[in-house]
Amino acid sequence: MAARDAVSDLIRGNIDAIILHVLSQGDSYGYEILKEIATASQGDYEMKEPSLYTSLKRLETQGFVSSYWGDETQGARRKYYRICDAGITELQEATERWMRVRRIIDRLLGANGGER
Repeated sequence: MAARDAVSDLIRGNIDAIILHVLSQGDSYGYEILKEIATASQGDYEMKEPSLYTSLKRLETQGFVSSYWGDETQGARRKYYRICDAGITELQEATERWMRVRRIIDRLLGANGGER
């Protein structure tokens, strides 16, 4: 497996938390979420649009986000997403899980690139 594919797989496993984090900064629509993820990763990860909307639908079904239609005063009508209280709780728990996994991996591989 190529290194880039392995990194993408790790990110995809945490994409719901990443989306929730973006929405914790404020309501946003799909393209804006994609841009924020690409910017925050400094271009190292670009999420595909179908993956984003699949995740948003799942997050909405789980009650972590809600959506609403924006007005058309600035062009096309956009569907905006907002994090719900349950989403904030899930984001906190996902962040704690990630930090715990990261600590374990750091210990297993050594904090200095695998050196002990």
